[in-house]
Amino acid sequence: MSQLETLSPHCPFDISNSFPFSDSFPGSPRSCSTPSVVHEFLSKSPSTLIAVDSGLGDSRISDDEVIFPSLPPLRNGHPDVQLRNGIMRASRLAAANEPGAENAFFVADLGQVYMQHERWKKCLPEIEPHYAIKCNPDPYILRLLASLGVGFDCASAGEINQVLNIGGIDPSRIIFANPCKATSFIRSAAKSGIDKMTFDNIDELYKIARVHPSAKLIVRILADDSKSICRFGIKFGAPLDAVSGLLSKAKELNLDVIGVSFHVGSGCYDPSVYTDAIRRARAAFDIGKDVGYEFNLLDVGGGFEDALFEKAAGVLTEAIDLYFPDRCNLRMISEPGRFYVSNAFRLAANVIAKRGKMADNLSDTVPDETDQPCVMYYINDGVYGAFNCILFDHQTVHPYVLSLNGSFHVAASERLSNSSVWGPTCDSMDCISKNVALPSALQTGDWLGFDNMGAYTICAASQFNGFELSNVIYTTGDGGGAEVRRALAAFAAKGNGLER
Repeated sequence: MSQLETLSPHCPFDISNSFPFSDSFPGSPRSCSTPSVVHEFLSKSPSTLIAVDSGLGDSRISDDEVIFPSLPPLRNGHPDVQLRNGIMRASRLAAANEPGAENAFFVADLGQVYMQHERWKKCLPEIEPHYAIKCNPDPYILRLLASLGVGFDCASAGEINQVLNIGGIDPSRIIFANPCKATSFIRSAAKSGIDKMTFDNIDELYKIARVHPSAKLIVRILADDSKSICRFGIKFGAPLDAVSGLLSKAKELNLDVIGVSFHVGSGCYDPSVYTDAIRRARAAFDIGKDVGYEFNLLDVGGGFEDALFEKAAGVLTEAIDLYFPDRCNLRMISEPGRFYVSNAFRLAANVIAKRGKMADNLSDTVPDETDQPCVMYYINDGVYGAFNCILFDHQTVHPYVLSLNGSFHVAASERLSNSSVWGPTCDSMDCISKNVALPSALQTGDWLGFDNMGAYTICAASQFNGFELSNVIYTTGDGGGAEVRRALAAFAAKGNGLER
């Protein structure tokens, strides 16, 4: 059973029921240690938030900056502060009977994305990242990475257009990394000036020769993806014994093959597989030379996990040094996705319903000895929304308490109950956590938080059952904020990113 995680309070702030928060924060009246802050909060417009003094950032009103008129403002302040601000705003709107006031919302820390980019440059300086936008095509993320000079991995004509419509991104910074493309997509890529694209079968070569004969092709080879959460080898990648035939056909069709790519799978938890993948790539380079090609590009794919990144970078660097010691004419690129965005997004969800045994006396219960859930909580986002990562990306999420009974402070002595957490739809498959320890005092109107919600969440969210997609609040956090703002401002000053 998952253990309870709470947002550590540095300066507890209780919301008093003497103010109009009762719709979202039920319970007995509490004393408010900073009533002036609450009065100031209530007097502001919905778009203005107060950063409550929690030891996590400045307690002054945040300085919202509009860099791109078509996008929400960029805020200052730690993500934890923005989560609390969002909850306070929801409470005020609920008191004003605003429909959907308590909707779930994301907080995205663009500073975290910038810090990840710095990690990449430090650990893998020779490899140019091409962000896999399928992971999270958020407009701010794309603009920030574009402003930092990152390339893009696109899998469809739609994704290519999404990147090019931003402005300021040369087509040479895009790789069409889908080995099996619709002919119309290949034709569209050609019109857009997209030349780099992958293939792993002969039919693809015929299509490309017919509609984009000047393409710069990369043969995608099969890699060992048995140590990854999401395996791709069942669908993509040419075995080494098929590479010679593929390249011979490409040569016969007068196509320009410039390199080799592989992908060890999404969410790789054993970086040692990169060694074998680089060994296979070396073999494919040698096969290419035998056929008459001189490859100059190596695409090491994605699969980079945040917690294992330094280890993966070390394994990859050692393997490249071993199998590609002479790299004077070799360009190396990659296709990271979740590495950049996974831990940059957090989600706040409201408890909209509760059901369980002895519901009126749950605060007096003790954890079930059978370790089975004794209470069910329903929140306003689920597997058809942000939590589609559970179904499609095999993720396990860990709820923690953001607010309890009108307070941002959760005492360590709070009694816990075995619980399950469910999404808002009428589908029984909409289960978020089957068994997790949560406070027995948790009630409708309280808020749960979820970290690491940036990868494969927003991108596949739907409006099934008529539920809205969760909005995003953007901030620059404590690290890399100044650099993010400078990069985005310079990008916008050149006329880029202004249309959506």
